[in-house]
Amino acid sequence: MEKLSSVKSVTGAGRVPGCCLEGSDQTWGSVHMGRSVSVCCCLFILFLFLSELTGFITTEIVNELYVDDPDKDSGGKIDVSLNISLPNLHCELVGLDIQDEMGRHEVGHIDNSMKIPLNNGVGCRFEGQFSINKVPGNFHVSTHSATAQPQNPDMTHVIHKLSFGDTLQVHNVHGAFNALGGADRLTSNPLASHDYILKIVPTVYEDKSGKQQYSYQYTVANKEYVAYSHTGRIIPAIWFRYDLSPITVKYTERRQPLYRFITTICAIIGGTFTVAGILDSCIFTASEAWKKIQLGKMH
Repeated sequence: MEKLSSVKSVTGAGRVPGCCLEGSDQTWGSVHMGRSVSVCCCLFILFLFLSELTGFITTEIVNELYVDDPDKDSGGKIDVSLNISLPNLHCELVGLDIQDEMGRHEVGHIDNSMKIPLNNGVGCRFEGQFSINKVPGNFHVSTHSATAQPQNPDMTHVIHKLSFGDTLQVHNVHGAFNALGGADRLTSNPLASHDYILKIVPTVYEDKSGKQQYSYQYTVANKEYVAYSHTGRIIPAIWFRYDLSPITVKYTERRQPLYRFITTICAIIGGTFTVAGILDSCIFTASEAWKKIQLGKMH
């Protein structure tokens, strides 16, 4: 009987049996099985490589909490941006008043503010930028600064924007930086006052270069009421009462280090080939055992 010859071939997955028995289906089955293992290994490595590459080039946002004032260079001030429309109150009646626990009491703040008439002068859109102290206080839109007080001022309104600190141009950070943006009180009682209770949370955003931006998120609760005193009904206003949280939220951009990416890729390739080699060895051993069984039956 013609002697059997065995030829071993090595692929990227390790040793692939290449036993060449003339006319032996088992031999070619072993070869094809080894090739299949190699192809599967390459596809698996490619998949893991692309997954790791995506993670490497994607910026991760890490957040942390701590107790501190992050913006000590601000001089104890917070910049505020307010944009509000009062469709039923004339511009000459609209004013901004600011008060706080440090004794500040400013009526009719006009610096860096603008009034835009609406509805042919019937209403007014107020836009203003101002600063507040880092202590509890309030600012309110009212008619208190008007020369002559109207009889029944209509305080129905729409808040387009109320933000504190820098405007963060970051799309992957979801926070309450403009929580009152879009607040609509047009259907409320026109003679009612509105109280917005704000809890301001200092926020820091640090990009990959280490540059920091200081902003503020805030939570809000509100109520609507008609106030009276012993002399009669109190003139309504739109109040924004604020307090500061001692907790600071920090967002930091991070990217996976290059050395970790390279280490992971090497581990993937080495681990995959090791497992593939073990699998290939098992397949080869099983194939050889099967051939011996078949040869025993022939004798």
